[in-house]
Amino acid sequence: MNNIIENKNGILYFDGCNTLELVKKYGTPLYVMSETDIVDRFNQLKECFVNKYPNTRVAYASKAFCTVAMYQVCKREGTCIDVVSGGELYTAIKAEYPPERIEFNGNNKLRSEIELAVEYGIGRIIVDGLQELSIIEDVCKEKNKRVKILYRITPGVKSSSHDYIVTGKKDSKFGIPLDDDVIMKHVKDAIDSEWVDFLGFHYHVGSQLFDNESHLKATKITLDLIKKVKEKYDYNIREINLGGGFGVKYTDEVRKPYEYFITPMMEMINDYYKELGVELPAVVIEPGRSIVAEAGISLYTIGSTKEIRDVRKYVSVDGGMPDNIRPALYQAEYDGVVANKLNEEKNDKVSVCGKCCESGDILIKDIDITSTAKAGDVFAIFSTGAYGYSMASNYNGNPIPAVVMVKDGESELIVKAQSYEEMICNQLTAKKLI
Repeated sequence: MNNIIENKNGILYFDGCNTLELVKKYGTPLYVMSETDIVDRFNQLKECFVNKYPNTRVAYASKAFCTVAMYQVCKREGTCIDVVSGGELYTAIKAEYPPERIEFNGNNKLRSEIELAVEYGIGRIIVDGLQELSIIEDVCKEKNKRVKILYRITPGVKSSSHDYIVTGKKDSKFGIPLDDDVIMKHVKDAIDSEWVDFLGFHYHVGSQLFDNESHLKATKITLDLIKKVKEKYDYNIREINLGGGFGVKYTDEVRKPYEYFITPMMEMINDYYKELGVELPAVVIEPGRSIVAEAGISLYTIGSTKEIRDVRKYVSVDGGMPDNIRPALYQAEYDGVVANKLNEEKNDKVSVCGKCCESGDILIKDIDITSTAKAGDVFAIFSTGAYGYSMASNYNGNPIPAVVMVKDGESELIVKAQSYEEMICNQLTAKKLI
């Protein structure tokens, strides 16, 4: 638990807010985000990266948690944002995000998405496919605009994480392979293009990492590629994007400080460019999960319980897979508490399950909680700020919960709870079938 989580007379407080009062006011399931914790993460990044090294910036990887209010926080804190879809870009536009501080990532960008990005004048498009450059050039020609680009490369390094979130290995849907006959031709095409300004390279080795080895290997590979481009085309790379993937605490993990990853990469880049004898490029990092994961909790109301003698006890809550798919998708593990009974002994091992018609709808397997937990109690799950709301669905006809931002004991609704009517508002009656 971090310092925004408090026990006051056996009741869970989050960033100064009584979680029981939040439930009373907003209902459950409920996502709760701490503005204090989010800003603290940005300040850590400023201290060890932006303020320490010239020509650097942070681009928040907003797929982790994307709302208008979150973009407002990012805008106020002076960061860039990384979007991966037309929908995220549209959200940024609605938040009046400065276009020059937006970077567009992701594989298989649609032409309509590229058109929206070019029209809005975003700062960067990170090209993630061999056919993408021609689409960008075509759109830019049509709109008589020029756009800055980077190539996302596949460095071919293996990271220690769940296979679904390892993205830097050679066999990946992301990035351009580093075979000379592939990457160098496309670099030349970008250098020669009249419609794009080729800045450099981007890589992302994976997510939820606690060892910097893959980051350092990928940085060395990228620097070698930069040297090769300089030697072959006499072209200076002006920007390197190091991605993100810094691990967070869900249960018993020990979170590494940002500088554990950033400092050795920056030292390697500085040393390499001194040897190369050219001006240092801009350097960008793209943290997402590490900014918002621990800044979020999810609150539920306990319903029925089921005890199978000598096997397991199930405690059901009023949410589940639709508001947190990660346990079913990644076998992700979380910690949680009965929010109104923090002072009671944890003497009962249970599995906290959701209400979906799926055996895999288990939010936490085998967790110790108080044996007095009963229907009506509030259960809180920690570190759900990343990929909770952003991956929420209407599976089993469950509406998407509300999101509340809290700070110093004050709360504000930033996403309304979806009603049943809103959930089906785009469905039509097929009159010809009646």
